Amino acid sequence: MSDGKLTGKVAIITGASSGIGQGIALKYAAEGASVVIDYFGNDAGATSAKQQIEAAGGKAIIVAADVSKPSEVGSLVDQAWAAFGKADILVNNAGVEKGGEFVDVLEADYDFVLNVNLKGPYFTTQAFVKRLLAANMPGRVINMSSVHEDMVFPHFSTYCAAKGGLRMLMRDLAVELGPKNITVNNIAPGAISTPINTKMMADGPQLRALLANIPLGRMGTLDDVANLATFLASDDAAYITGSTYVVDGGLMRSYHEQ
Repeated sequence: MSDGKLTGKVAIITGASSGIGQGIALKYAAEGASVVIDYFGNDAGATSAKQQIEAAGGKAIIVAADVSKPSEVGSLVDQAWAAFGKADILVNNAGVEKGGEFVDVLEADYDFVLNVNLKGPYFTTQAFVKRLLAANMPGRVINMSSVHEDMVFPHFSTYCAAKGGLRMLMRDLAVELGPKNITVNNIAPGAISTPINTKMMADGPQLRALLANIPLGRMGTLDDVANLATFLASDDAAYITGSTYVVDGGLMRSYHEQ
């Protein structure tokens, strides 16, 4: 792990105990980065990620932090610096969704989704950037957005509102932080094979209907997302900021409601 694309870098990844977040954590470690595994609730998943990284010769720490609470993400960033002396890369991956008819959405439902999916990235990035500015260091911010930052998702209005907000936050911060050599980009996955989609993937008719909307004819893999996240965090992407990169097999261009 001494000659990867991220050798010498330190990455904080929120929601890294499962799914896309864990996939990125493992990929970053394989590319030489030291990894801060943030998680909330899934102790086993966080421990598994750390064990896999260390078994392969990498370095990782686990930090339990609820991204919806600014005090906890401040501590998350502080612990990264305490352990590794810096943090160059932030991946705002933690996310939730809660479906429901718009007219039935409760304030508690709205707060739950917006606090994790929008407030979380906002204040995690703020804590991350404050430390970079104090040290006069460059950095990379990568937000795990969704095709639904741009594509409608009926019955998931809170999720769409959060991801749409994340798109504009990314664009705004790319301009504001660019002069400090801090880049900000979004990754917008489509249908990816993760634990959250297990039930859907086991439903034959539902899965076939989804795949009919994907020109490449398959769901995405964790590597499909992690490879892009690695590129955006690497020196290869030094001149890239303010953009969303869609990883969806063509879904956005083909999708229509059944």
